Amino acid sequence: MIYFSFSFAVTNTSFCTESKECLEYELVCKTDEYEVRHLTPTRWVSTDAEAYFMGVGAALAFRRLFQYINGANDEGVKMEMTAPVLVKVPEETKLWEPAVYTLNFPLPAAYQDKPPAPTNDKVYFTAMPDMDVYVRSYGGWMLSVTSRLHSHLLTKELERVRASYNHTYHYGVGYDSPLKLLNRHNEVWYVAEGEPVLSVHCVTPKLSNCCIIGRCEVKLY
Repeated sequence: MIYFSFSFAVTNTSFCTESKECLEYELVCKTDEYEVRHLTPTRWVSTDAEAYFMGVGAALAFRRLFQYINGANDEGVKMEMTAPVLVKVPEETKLWEPAVYTLNFPLPAAYQDKPPAPTNDKVYFTAMPDMDVYVRSYGGWMLSVTSRLHSHLLTKELERVRASYNHTYHYGVGYDSPLKLLNRHNEVWYVAEGEPVLSVHCVTPKLSNCCIIGRCEVKLY
């Protein structure tokens, strides 16, 4: 049996203001260009949509997941919306071909171990493993063009510090509902491969020693 050590906070972070349950993370390192975060295993509800643009695919997929948390499951359970919403975006796509986008909602705390089964066969569960992610944050709206821009800026910095990460996809991450107009918060995530690369400019909680560019061990007290 697999047990999920889920990390949610009832007290929201500064940019998670509309959901009672938000995914927590351990901040490993923060620079002017990116953060390194550690995530514990969590279960998500997911669905796929094929589209030419991320925004279109995400809108189609969102409807299915929203129906699931509003009772389209075998127990008829209604769940509160959690945050963030993750869109898995494939990297190698051609302009003239549609891509498959995967939308994910984190399941609420009460349903991490035994979530009710979806009634729609296009909705399924994803078990996210223990992992480190490189994160770039930005405001405004999470559109195809803005997501691509900030993913490019993040990969440019990761290449500069010679970080090893999964190049086949990234996550577009949104924390806000469409009704929120100001102080919106979005992110781009790349999954680190091996130990994350930290920078000489990183700010880390209670460092035991200084970090240099390259792979280094950070001890938290």
